Amino acid sequence: MHDNDLTSLQRLLDIMATLRDPERGCDWDRAQDFASIAPYTIEEAYEVADAIERNDAEALKDELGDLLLQVVFHARMAHEAGLFDFSSVAAGIAAKMEARHPHIFGDHPDHGHSREERWESIKASERQAKGATSAMDGVALALPALMRAEKLQKRAARQGFDWPDNQGPAAKLAEEADELAAASTDRERIEEAGDLLFAAVNVARSYGVAPEDALRAANAKFERRFRTMESLAAANGTEFGALDLDQQEELWRDVKASEAGKAP
Repeated sequence: MHDNDLTSLQRLLDIMATLRDPERGCDWDRAQDFASIAPYTIEEAYEVADAIERNDAEALKDELGDLLLQVVFHARMAHEAGLFDFSSVAAGIAAKMEARHPHIFGDHPDHGHSREERWESIKASERQAKGATSAMDGVALALPALMRAEKLQKRAARQGFDWPDNQGPAAKLAEEADELAAASTDRERIEEAGDLLFAAVNVARSYGVAPEDALRAANAKFERRFRTMESLAAANGTEFGALDLDQQEELWRDVKASEAGKAP
């Protein structure tokens, strides 16, 4: 790290200390705590991902700064509470990264283990050191539901609890769809819909597909096609919502056919 980098980081730390100062700080910043700031931290992480998705390097730089601010904010509040500070956060992750890469920073050769095997072994050791008693321990509750479902399933799979091929998950998905159709109360529908989504995650995982990424792509595709249908309707002098379902379906087919024609 260059001297300019250290100066910029210290400037940010000093700014946050000033904002949290009891006498001359910002009322809003002083009023915050870990819980009130957590949603902003999650939001900034998603905005980083969005900038990457849009391949916007300038936006990525800005969003990474916003995310760094969240780390500095949490660390400052912890420092005020006598828990830890930014320096200990940085030292902790530095030590963790070295420990997780013993084949690079330590005296332990690879011995032919795959990267995933090595990584999971180290992570499992870390969880045990923190007192984990179940393979399910340590899967963050705040993760998006699809991502958390995938992680839970992967943890179970490492214990041998998994389908041998993708036929099992596909059959389970069909079974859950039937159970949702047969549900008669709101409570049953909620439960069966959850089971259906969980089974869909298993199907995607059986094909080596990350369900969160797949659904994000599907969302983007649907939004793109819907906006195109709105534009086509407007070009014909009408609003999309004023069309009947058959006319809307015709536009949908036209948009899909147009996209297929542009495919390489």
